[in-house]
Amino acid sequence: MAVNFPIPVYFTAIFIISRLVSIIGISQPWINNSSKIISLDIAGKLSVDLSAIESASQDFGHIVKAIPEAVLYPSSPEDIATLIKFSYNNSVPFSIAAKGHGHSIRGQAMASNGVVVDMTSMKKYRKGTGIQISTDGLYADVGGEQLWIDVLNSTLERGVAPVSWTDYLYLTVGGTLSNAGISGQTFRYGPQISNVYEMDVITGKADFLTCSPKKNSDLFYAVLGGLGQFGIITRARIPLEPAPKRVKWVRMLYNDFFAFTRDQELLISINGRKDKTALDYLEGSLMMDQGSPDNWRSSFFPPADHPKIISLITKHRIIYCLEVVKNYDDQTKNTVDKELQHVLKGLSYMPGFMFEKDVQYVEFLNRVRSGELKLMSQGLWDVPHPWLNLFIPKSQIENFNDGVFKGIVLERNITNGLVLVYPMNRKKWDNKMSAVIPDEEIFYTVGFLHSSGFDDWEAFDDQNKEIMQFCDKAGIGVKQYLPHYTTKEQWIHHFGSKWKTFQQRKYQFDPKMLLSPGQKIFNNN
Repeated sequence: MAVNFPIPVYFTAIFIISRLVSIIGISQPWINNSSKIISLDIAGKLSVDLSAIESASQDFGHIVKAIPEAVLYPSSPEDIATLIKFSYNNSVPFSIAAKGHGHSIRGQAMASNGVVVDMTSMKKYRKGTGIQISTDGLYADVGGEQLWIDVLNSTLERGVAPVSWTDYLYLTVGGTLSNAGISGQTFRYGPQISNVYEMDVITGKADFLTCSPKKNSDLFYAVLGGLGQFGIITRARIPLEPAPKRVKWVRMLYNDFFAFTRDQELLISINGRKDKTALDYLEGSLMMDQGSPDNWRSSFFPPADHPKIISLITKHRIIYCLEVVKNYDDQTKNTVDKELQHVLKGLSYMPGFMFEKDVQYVEFLNRVRSGELKLMSQGLWDVPHPWLNLFIPKSQIENFNDGVFKGIVLERNITNGLVLVYPMNRKKWDNKMSAVIPDEEIFYTVGFLHSSGFDDWEAFDDQNKEIMQFCDKAGIGVKQYLPHYTTKEQWIHHFGSKWKTFQQRKYQFDPKMLLSPGQKIFNNN
């Protein structure tokens, strides 16, 4: 990967031009402005190296491939603004996509025949300034290219941390804020987009703006959950709170879906940010007949208990696992067990099937990493991931269980990855933001986190389509999270009452439709 070329900028630009000119259909804006390309300060940071192009043309999903004409390795936000301004002023503009850690599933961070901005390049040039914690420890100013794992480690050094996370921490701040950023903390603290004070954003018109609920608020609310359509996040101010040291981590097993969801909804009803009796994390998942009770995201159950758990799954075909966490520190270590017992008292999990661990806070938050490294070592990480993530209204979750979990999933019998199912509180989300959720006060996130071989991912994709068709026929008001649609009509249906505002904001902040073409919302190419 070339960030700085050892040859003069002029020759670098000539090489770029010659590469682009050779491609029929994309060459026009570059041919007509060759002298301008040469004069750009960023000419030496644009790469057409084959390895750079190949890397930018794929993502974690390994399903979609879109080849850009060049990759920009910026050393500052100004480099990004220069690129956008050049395209915006071009008689034939080219598309631009910001790429962080490349964890998209369906090419959302790709730019076919355009330019991909490798955001992680800026980490090198920040020289340790990409995460700056305020003197009072109440917030951190974080570069959009920074990984959440680095935010965690940096803030913990000061004894503080953000409160809303994703399950997997090797994602960029700008990437998760462009979607929502959800995990087991969301029921109490809201998604990550509900935990931002302000941002620096470069719009599709190359305007470099600071935005917050009180300053450039239209841009602020547009960008959060905006799927990269309105601007590129270069800085976010994230609120911090005192960090716990350890967690009590509990899993409980159910064979009855109604009891499983009833208990989840009871637990998330205690959700005040300052309520010391509230849990700090809650998720749920399915356990099916796929070998070990543990999954790639964490090894939890004691090996000695594996036989009885497997026997339970074999008997019922689906077991529902409720997972909760209570944080604690030196001040609460003597009371946390009593508090947790009180919260969990009266739950309807199966007797003898509660399991508990006591681990460091950072170990819990970074629990997926060990599984990732194991899969990498086995060559099973960089494979197709035909994921499907949904938001389901509470009123329809029983129908979804009967028709999808007990129907489609069991009948097809191909699901070999993690399946998440857990509730959230709508009041923890801000409806002014672009993110779309169901209208009901409680809704569930359901995530089918499949992995497959390169020759059989379409079977999982077919299952995903069948699930969506079932929801449509059953009248389940489902909304996709990390959405993937192929027509404008589908996007209009997805956004519903928010579409008009979403479209107006696009015309306001990216009128030439330059940004994030891989989402295929306004430019289906």
